[in-house]
Amino acid sequence: MSYPFSSQFSPSTRQSDTRTYARQLALGAALLLSTHAALAQSGVTIYGIVDTGFVHEAGGRNGSVNKITGGIGSGSRLGFKGTEDLGGGMAALFVLESGFQSDTGAMGQGGLLFGRQSYVGLSGSQGTLTVGRQYTPHYTGFVLADPFAAGFAGNAANLAANSGSRMDNTVKYVSPSFGGVSAEAVYGFGENAGSNAMGRAWGGALAYANGGLSLRLAHHNRNMDTPTVQRSENAKNTLLSGSYELKVVKFNFGYGINKGYGSSALNNANAYGLAVAPTPTTDSRDMILGVTLPLGQHKLIASYIRKDDRTRFNQDASQLGLGYLYALSRRTELYTTVARIWNQNGAGYTVGSAIETGSGDMAWNAGIRHTF
Repeated sequence: MSYPFSSQFSPSTRQSDTRTYARQLALGAALLLSTHAALAQSGVTIYGIVDTGFVHEAGGRNGSVNKITGGIGSGSRLGFKGTEDLGGGMAALFVLESGFQSDTGAMGQGGLLFGRQSYVGLSGSQGTLTVGRQYTPHYTGFVLADPFAAGFAGNAANLAANSGSRMDNTVKYVSPSFGGVSAEAVYGFGENAGSNAMGRAWGGALAYANGGLSLRLAHHNRNMDTPTVQRSENAKNTLLSGSYELKVVKFNFGYGINKGYGSSALNNANAYGLAVAPTPTTDSRDMILGVTLPLGQHKLIASYIRKDDRTRFNQDASQLGLGYLYALSRRTELYTTVARIWNQNGAGYTVGSAIETGSGDMAWNAGIRHTF
């Protein structure tokens, strides 16, 4: 081995330099290996959905409408999620998920950068604790009950109550599973000066999963006060939901109890131009029954939903939804769905999709959904 300017040093000096150089090589190799190990134990994933198709809506005040729109079956999104192994069974995690309109390129969720989800947390043997903008336990149960998974024309959100799918400023804890049983708890800060109660929300869920059976009992409690209006009762939603999957068919069901102002808000104030606008119910019951029939690349889905208004207005409604999905690959599928609502006693529910509220009592759509 030769060194620059080696003639200036004695043989003993060159031997010392050789040993130093060897130690530096060994240290560099150790650092490189440790860095590689750390990278192997951590990772960031980029993922998303692009969903676009044709929608026909009918029965509304202004007549029928045809349009190309995004987010029919699932809201289009671009997300980043990652974990870092902290050692000792502990890991850091994060999710940043941005919604967008695939038909126009506009941002979703009112223009929020990461309006779908935005949280960071820790996970270990004792469970997972996350902080940020997150889904409510009640909404997760809502999706479990719906074979349309809260999307397409037949989605349960057209009728069934949900006083908030996401919570801001939220701390969430999810327990480990013990024999298939797990629990969740969330608390969302209202962050209003002078009133800790104003705008806050809390909830939780108990879940069971074993084999083909999944059950979930969830509750969401949301304070609807504003600086000018203080209400005597919060919006309260309780939902028992589940699914049972056999080899050839999957059944879904849900039963919800909703009480208080805002517990079952209308998607549209007066979509049908009634002389007396519909009154949002403050006491209702929801029933969801659904079925999924997979046939290789083909999938048939159907659901029936009943809204029972327990107030004096008795503005009930029913919905029937049907859908067909065809998988071109593991990540790309074509779909077409249709739904019809029957409003009673001046009710004003409309047929929407994953991100739109709809304009009338009937809609059908056809499109393509790609995940990555």
